[in-house]
Amino acid sequence: MMERRTFLGTLGLSVLAAPLAAEAQQAVKIPRIGFLAVNLAASPHLPEAFRQGLRDLGYVEGRNVVIEYRETEGKPERFPALAAELVALKVDVILAGGTPHALAAKQATKTIPIVFASVADPVASGLVTSLARPGGNVTGLSNFAPELVGKRLEQLTQAVPGVSRVAVLWHPGNLGDRTEKEMLKAADVAARTLGLRLQFVEARGPADIDRAFSDMTRARAGALTVLPSGMFSSERRRLVDLSAKNRLPAVFPFREFAVAGGLMSYGSNQADLLRRAATYVDKILKGAKPANLPVEQPTKFELVINLKTAKALGLTLPPLLLGRADEIIQ
Repeated sequence: MMERRTFLGTLGLSVLAAPLAAEAQQAVKIPRIGFLAVNLAASPHLPEAFRQGLRDLGYVEGRNVVIEYRETEGKPERFPALAAELVALKVDVILAGGTPHALAAKQATKTIPIVFASVADPVASGLVTSLARPGGNVTGLSNFAPELVGKRLEQLTQAVPGVSRVAVLWHPGNLGDRTEKEMLKAADVAARTLGLRLQFVEARGPADIDRAFSDMTRARAGALTVLPSGMFSSERRRLVDLSAKNRLPAVFPFREFAVAGGLMSYGSNQADLLRRAATYVDKILKGAKPANLPVEQPTKFELVINLKTAKALGLTLPPLLLGRADEIIQ
């Protein structure tokens, strides 16, 4: 009799436990990440770097994490609408690559955490209160863009001895007024030190790029530096081809341009920034507040030189410059 009661009691507990276990299993929430991008097809290695960062932390897309991708397809004016879509989906965190991505996301929500992966100056852009204590729902990684403008101009003078006039291609409205003013000012200061005359050329969209190069050649620019822009990154093949066609030695902000055939690039490694952004997402999914996660600044900048392009332009690069290169493309 005792055994029967024990069996029935155990059976009863098992019957009760089954639906509880099922409910507990259903209660396990799979996190959803919103991924805001300019053009996924143009740079597939960047979202893959982010996914690799997640995999290193135990997250596998489609298994224990969902990623909602939204891209502007080269039309930055679409950022606000796409950010609003991600907010409506109630994602747990938004990964916003650059400055316009992050600004649109911040305007769309004050509650959903936002992680940026490559912002020129997050304080000047108004994304965070300070690097040490961001203070809101936004944090991430900076790529230190304003400070690199002068260095790129210096590298151009080393690669193209005797150059006197350099075109500066920039995308107005891309990085925020204060950041853009700082970058343009940094270019002016460096130019005076190096004895260069600068020609600032605007391109607000892909349709402006051909005209921009026509303006450079008419003004007899001897070289070109390109300021950071998601639109320029998406159009990098075109920029590289036009630089070659117009025989303009150019220095670009990211290695992807040099890989595509640009003469040189100097800046932070974009793929590495995306991979490291996954660490922020992981911390937030585990309960950390963006306000308490300091903005990370890059500790290393890469100089990438394309020797094949140098030869095509008839340039013999000095050993000192080549010796400082982190990567040389033959």
